Amino acid sequence: MRPSRRQFLHLAMGLAAPPLLSGHACADTYPSRPVRIMVGFAAGGPNDILARLVAQWCSEQLGQPFIVENRPGAGSNIATDAVVRAAPDGHTLLLVGSPNAINATLYENLDFNFLRDIAPVAGLTRGALVMVVHPSVPANTISEFIAHAKANPGKLSYGSGGVGGITHIAAELFKQEAGGLDLQHVPYRGVAPAITDLLGGQVQVVFVNLAPSIGYIGSGKLRALGITTAARSEALPSVPAIGEFVPGYEASSVFGIGAPKDTPTGIVDQLNKVANAALADSGFKMRLRSLDATALGGSPADFGTVMAGETEKWARVISLAKIRPE
Repeated sequence: MRPSRRQFLHLAMGLAAPPLLSGHACADTYPSRPVRIMVGFAAGGPNDILARLVAQWCSEQLGQPFIVENRPGAGSNIATDAVVRAAPDGHTLLLVGSPNAINATLYENLDFNFLRDIAPVAGLTRGALVMVVHPSVPANTISEFIAHAKANPGKLSYGSGGVGGITHIAAELFKQEAGGLDLQHVPYRGVAPAITDLLGGQVQVVFVNLAPSIGYIGSGKLRALGITTAARSEALPSVPAIGEFVPGYEASSVFGIGAPKDTPTGIVDQLNKVANAALADSGFKMRLRSLDATALGGSPADFGTVMAGETEKWARVISLAKIRPE
């Protein structure tokens, strides 16, 4: 399975940037009417915020409204299915993300094949998670945590935002690559209750986005042991990457724009250029930093390669851990 093309990006709320196309060109070519960006999660979350930044940027650059439409449910499968079934004319786009790569293996009876049916348009962001532990855990480094877990098999538990989410499978990947650790999984309905129980010591470790945890890390209520991306985070520069202790470990939230397969190459390339212009804009980069995300960028083919790699990686983790949706 090899991904096809891409389309996508436009971000920045209130960022002033010169239009890439004149009003006349916009009227004569794509887009000819409002464009929907489908988001598989509820309004207000980081996925939704990113999509709205993109929609604002695209509206300013291409002269037509880009409207975010939230279709939450089934880990983003409902929104993805709607885009798969949409006309391939560039007027219905998808906020593509790590959930799509995960779901390709997690759900056995999907009515679509993500890599085949969604054309990659543009990579937008890559975001890190941080591995945090309760202060009662006698470990200040990844190596110490691994040693403690191996000495106490089955006695430590980790919380997640739900079965099959990135906070779950990032921890499963860590278990596998750290030598087959025996940690008990406690799934929650969202990350917030997992953090609450971590603060109370009901679970000992959580892999979580930086935004909801960084305040607790700064106050000493939680201890950060490692960043899940290959490079350290600018927000927590003193916290090492987990890969510095567990060679090859990397887990991140990836987002970009996709479109129905068979969307014309010209439209995909046009959207890709707009997206990359946003990612090169200094004001837009500041917006991304507020979301604890770094710019991805690149061609449609580059983003297709990223999503194919993410799909393959998470397929191995899910299969080995025998993860099934709730």
